Amino acid sequence: MLALWLVAGTPAPLHAQDGAVERGAYLFAAAGCLGCHTMPKTGKPLAGGRRLDTPFGTFVSPNITPDQEHGLGAWTLDDFSQALREGRSPDGSAYYPVFPFTSYAGLTDADVADLWAYMQSVETVGEANRPHEISWPFSMRWLATVWQWLFFDGAVYASDSGQSEQWNRGAYLVRHLGHCGECHTERNLFGAVVADRELAGNLNGPEGKKVPNITPDSATGIGDWVEIDHTYFMETGFLPDGDFTGGAMEEVVENTTSRLTLEDRKAIAAYLMALPPLPAP
Repeated sequence: MLALWLVAGTPAPLHAQDGAVERGAYLFAAAGCLGCHTMPKTGKPLAGGRRLDTPFGTFVSPNITPDQEHGLGAWTLDDFSQALREGRSPDGSAYYPVFPFTSYAGLTDADVADLWAYMQSVETVGEANRPHEISWPFSMRWLATVWQWLFFDGAVYASDSGQSEQWNRGAYLVRHLGHCGECHTERNLFGAVVADRELAGNLNGPEGKKVPNITPDSATGIGDWVEIDHTYFMETGFLPDGDFTGGAMEEVVENTTSRLTLEDRKAIAAYLMALPPLPAP
C-alpha cells in the first residue's frame, strides 16, 4: 500500500473555507453518499443500516450523521480525511474495501474539507450502528489491513497534462468522487478492482447482479453513444433506445447524476467516450 502518510509524513491540517457547506452539498450528491448510508424507504437520511451482500458476507453501512455516540459527531476534519483517503478509522483500524476509500483516496484537500463542512450540517440521528454479518476468516479485522497493504494505492488524483481540462474533470468525477469503477469494474478473488479492466462491466456486482460495460466497445459496451446520449441518460435515466434504467442505477440517477451540472455531465461523457474499448467479461 502506498499510503500517503507513509511517504509524506503527517499532512498539514485541513481547513474549511467560506461557502464550504454549499460546495459540499454538491460534492455529497456527486459522491452518492445518501444511497449507501440510508435504509431504503424506511430509513432516516444517513443513519446507516443499509445492507450490502457480497461474496465475503453482508456489510451494513454506518450512521454518518453528526451524532456524538453513533455517528461522526466526535470526529475531526482530519479524521474524516483519514477515513476517506486512507481507509482508516480515527483509532487507526483499517476499513473493509466495501467502503470505496480506494476511489475516494484521489479526492483533493479542498473537496474533502467542503464535504466535511456539509456533513456537519445534516440532521443528527441517534441511530445505533448494526454489526456486519461476515463469515470467518473475513470477520478477522486485521485481514483488512493486509488487504490494504496488498491492493491499496492512496495517491491523490493528478491531472494528465496530455488531456483536456474537460477530460480531467471527467476522470476525477468517474474515478474518484463518483467511484463508478467500484461497481462497473470486475474484481479479483480478493475483492480488489482489476485496474486494466476499468469500467468494462462486472458479472458479480452489488447484490450479485451483473453491472454493464460502459466503455466504448461497439459489441458489448456503449460505443454507439454520443455526448447527448450520456448527458440525457445521467439527467433522466432514459437510454438511447427509449428504455429506462432500472436496479441500482435508477437510484444513482435520482440521487447523484441528475444533480450534476450539465458541464460535469459533459465532462463525464468526454471521459467515458475516450476510454479504450474493452469487451465485457
